Amino acid sequence: MQPNILDSISSRYSSLTRSGKKLADYIFAHQSEAQYMSITSLAEASHVSEATITRFCKMLGLVGYNDFKLALAKADPTTVAGDPAEDWDSPSEDPDSSPMKEGSLETICRKLYQINMAALTETRARFNEASAQTAVDLLSRAKRIYCFGQGGSNVMAMEAWARFSTASSNFIHIEDSHMQAMASSLCTPSDAILFFSYSGATKDMLDVLKPAKNNGAAIILITHFSNSPAAMLANVCLLCGPSESPLQSGSIAAKIGQLYIIDYLFHAYCQQNPESCSQARAATAQATARKLL
Repeated sequence: MQPNILDSISSRYSSLTRSGKKLADYIFAHQSEAQYMSITSLAEASHVSEATITRFCKMLGLVGYNDFKLALAKADPTTVAGDPAEDWDSPSEDPDSSPMKEGSLETICRKLYQINMAALTETRARFNEASAQTAVDLLSRAKRIYCFGQGGSNVMAMEAWARFSTASSNFIHIEDSHMQAMASSLCTPSDAILFFSYSGATKDMLDVLKPAKNNGAAIILITHFSNSPAAMLANVCLLCGPSESPLQSGSIAAKIGQLYIIDYLFHAYCQQNPESCSQARAATAQATARKLL
């Protein structure tokens, strides 16, 4: 594979199939947008199948679609870390992927404030009241709610568990992906899984969600992509912003959007279960108060 993925595609263009050329043409015309897309979104936008995209990635010598997105991001001068042309002027740009330019700490703080506020605004814009209410109803009916995620998303799953544990003992967090798969294989229709996955497309995620789905457990997915593989298994999806390039994986801005979703779910859950939540919050507050000096 050549250093620049676009050069590699160009050198192989004449040998591509008709669908491969259609995909290549779309990528050349929408390089910056393509790196943010899920494989399902790219397939729909370029009018090819997901299988075509998978074969296309392997033809380029890549392991899979995520490697392809990473290669696209590295080939894009607007997202490459350390690019001298980067001026970090866009409020939607994530400084995690770019060097801190010379400037005052106040400038850095102002830029981060703009980015993080934009993350909240984008997540709020994607709010769907019917979906949110369905999620709250599923949480309220479930006897056990597993808070799951992998990698950086597991941090968000733990945050959800910590938040909801102040109001109910029904919430459970398991960190290890193997133990998550074991728990999901024993799920029943009275259980629910609150799953965090920005991409909605990881192997470990499918290992957890497929057994739970087969067992009739409710699945609530917090993700950025509404047409991801995980979304196809979920009872309801809650969408977070902002868009994140492969070089920005695990950005604080994306986490802020997910924290906002956790918070509105928590307050709606407490509002729907006032008596039990009030008693639990009083008890947990009293228990932790003893820890203070």
